[in-house]
Parts: sequence; C-alpha cells; structure tokens
Amino acid sequence: MTTIYETSKDTNNRFLKLSETERLNTDFHGYSGTVVVDKAKKFQTFKGFGGAITEAVGYVLSRLPEQLRASILASYFDSKNGNGYVFTRTHMNSCDFALGNWACVEKQDETLNSFSMEQTNKYITPCILDAIKLTDGALNVMVTPWSPPAWMKTNNDMNHGGKLLEKYKQLWADYYVRFLQEFNKLGIEVKYISIQNEPAAVQTWDSCEYSAKEEAEFAVNYLSPALKNNGFNNVKILVWDHNREILKERFLDSMSVPGADKVIDGAAYHWYSGDQYGDVQYIYDNFPGKDLVFTEGCVEGGPRPGAWFTGERYAHNIINDLNSGCNVWIDWNLVLDMQGGPNHVGNYCDAPVLADEVNKVANYQSSYYYIGHFSRFIKPGAVRLSTSYDNGWIPASISGRGDNLLESVAFENPDGTIVFVITNRTEADLNFHFKFADDEKAVVYKIPPRSIQTYVFK
Repeated sequence: MTTIYETSKDTNNRFLKLSETERLNTDFHGYSGTVVVDKAKKFQTFKGFGGAITEAVGYVLSRLPEQLRASILASYFDSKNGNGYVFTRTHMNSCDFALGNWACVEKQDETLNSFSMEQTNKYITPCILDAIKLTDGALNVMVTPWSPPAWMKTNNDMNHGGKLLEKYKQLWADYYVRFLQEFNKLGIEVKYISIQNEPAAVQTWDSCEYSAKEEAEFAVNYLSPALKNNGFNNVKILVWDHNREILKERFLDSMSVPGADKVIDGAAYHWYSGDQYGDVQYIYDNFPGKDLVFTEGCVEGGPRPGAWFTGERYAHNIINDLNSGCNVWIDWNLVLDMQGGPNHVGNYCDAPVLADEVNKVANYQSSYYYIGHFSRFIKPGAVRLSTSYDNGWIPASISGRGDNLLESVAFENPDGTIVFVITNRTEADLNFHFKFADDEKAVVYKIPPRSIQTYVFK
C-alpha cells in the first residue's frame, strides 16, 4: 500500500493525504527520467529533526494566549499531529536572538558561586520542559555558547569576537558542567554540546574566536575531563558549529590534535555559505561513527511572510544534507515575531512560524510544511537508502533537463515502511518514472508545480 502526502504552492494543499492512484499517470508516454530506490544499499542511521528554543522564541511564545502557545509547541514536538521533532538546541548565556547580552555569571567570580539560571529559566526552560512532555521524554537537548562572560575574554566584551583568556579555560569548562547540572535539577538532560557557535566569525553580537586546533585542545584538555569527572560521560561534544564552507578543513585540523578522536563525537554545521555538501560527504566517508549535525539554518534579512521559496530552500538543504551523511537536522528559531525577532542587535530573520502578537495569530510558513514532509515521516532510527536519478528531459526547466529541480531522498523506517520525499521547483506539472531496484516495473507519478510530496510505502 502506498500513501502520498502533498503540499503545493497556489493551493490549499498542506500535507494533503492522497491515494497512489490519484498521482499515477497511466497515460504518460514521454520520458522524464527515472528515480531508482535501492533497498539493498544502506547508509547512515538518522536520529531526528528539531528546532532551536532561544530566548527570543520563549519570549514571543510568552506573549501569546496560553492555548496558542501550547498549540505552536505541539505543532513541532507532537509526534502524532505535529512535525515530530525530537531535538532542540539552546544557548548557554545570551545569543543574538536574546533580549540583550547576559551571562549566568555576570561579574567576575572565579568561584562560580554567583552562577544564576534566572535569565535562562524565565523564557527558555519552560519551553524545553513542555517539549520534553510533548515528546514523552524523548527530546534530545543540545547546548551551545555564543560567548563566555565578558570578563573571561580578551576584549572584555561578549560581542565582537575576542578570545577566551588562557587562565580561564578550566573555569569555562567548569561553567559548562554547572549549566548542565542546573538543567539536570530541572529535569532537562543535555545530550549534545558544541564548543562554540561560529568560532571563525567576529560578529556584532555574542561571539568568540577559536581556531580548529584550539577547539580540539579545549575539548581534550578541559571540557571532556570536566564532563567525565562530574558524571556527564554520555554528553557528546561537537566542534565547528559554523558553515559547510570549510567544514572539512576545520574538522581535519581539529582531529589532528592528539586525543581528539576519543573525545570529539562529531561536527556541527550551518548553511549560510552555500551548498558545500562535499565537505559533509567527506566527513561521513572518512570518519565513520562521527555525528554530522546540521545545527542552524534560516532565511536571513528579516521575515518573509507568505513566501514559497523559503520552504523550497529548506527542502533543497535537507535533501542534500541527508544524502551526504547528515544524521541530525536542527532548524533555527521555532517561532519569531512579525519583525523576525526579537534580536538585540537587529539581526532579524525568518522562521517557520511567525507570531502576530497583536492579533494573537500564528502564521505557518511554507518552511514549516516543507520541513514537516521529512520530519513527520522519517522516524528516529530510520536508515537512508540509495536513490539515483538519470536526469531525463524536463521541458519546464531552463535547460530542458532535471538537474536539481527534482530532488529526492529515501529512508527505511524501523517499522519497515519506506519513505520517499521528492520536490518540484518548476512552474509545471512534472512526471517521473519511479522504481525499486529489485523490481523491473517502473510506474509514472505526477508532482504538481512548486510542490513537495512524501510517499510512504508499506
């Protein structure tokens, strides 16, 4: 039995459930290329999708009626009626999507006795606790710092880059441990941490610079021992947490540090530099067992209410990341206001849900639905299958060929169902031949213009 789910531009179709016969084209006699799914060729095991809970997210949700706030969180983390997220990423100390610069230890205190979770607990923690309930305790929490407290840094400023002072490396590692301990007291178990968000960038907002080797040395000499000495043996450490562009170069440099292979569990990365999926593939091919975690992506430059290309951008990135070996995919802010914030330096961005605080309405964007075509159906524990496309004739494209206008990925879920996701970015109906490698027969399916489809084969 085959069920199809479809979301299309210029229609009201959002996760529209269809029978196979409704998209079969038995009268098609042309040639549009053939997608082949090979169930015998298997790749990475996928751990799940997620989105970030920043202070901005928590603040926006806090200003909505409780029922609306709850429905937005459920639309992401509920596995039955929502997008089925099982990951979230949040920040230790402030980030740009915070209400201002703040730290858990604001003033110089080398004892950490003044450590306070007050700011974190105001807006962030309640959302994480609700997400844990919605996932029946299956939520994987990742913590990332954007900057140490200003007094620990060479520039005495949480913004504009700067570096961690040498004398505070051990104290900064202890700071991570304290943050994890405080979360534990509240019932939040952290599964992943990264050394630093965007360590190669000097930002006008919260930022701190590390070379690749400095990240690894901090992990080997300070952070990993601090975690293990305090019972956090199972917390995974990720490096880089920046763009794909030099992911390969940075990871190779980090792993060249003695002891790094034993304590660094993988690489985190973002999409802001473009489509360098070869770097992801290289790490997957050459560092088996290491996690490849996409930790951040959004459409920059402010909100784009009603835009369709935003969803298509997500699908393009998700498909190519997954086909390159990525095993966790985490979006940026779950929800922002209609300005694309709040953001304490005006770095406004888009989000899959834009909340209108005045009219008390949640506006679900194309990106929400496009992400859901993957996250609702590709379950944790799913194994990626080989897909190939022979790039047949596509009259609706500029070149007349498919290229990247029809992109797809396939997984086998733990229950044996096979999930196949395909997108059409052209302005015309497209027909494509589909077959499994072990079946000589190919069928022809139709996908409408500017659409995404998820096929579930039982």
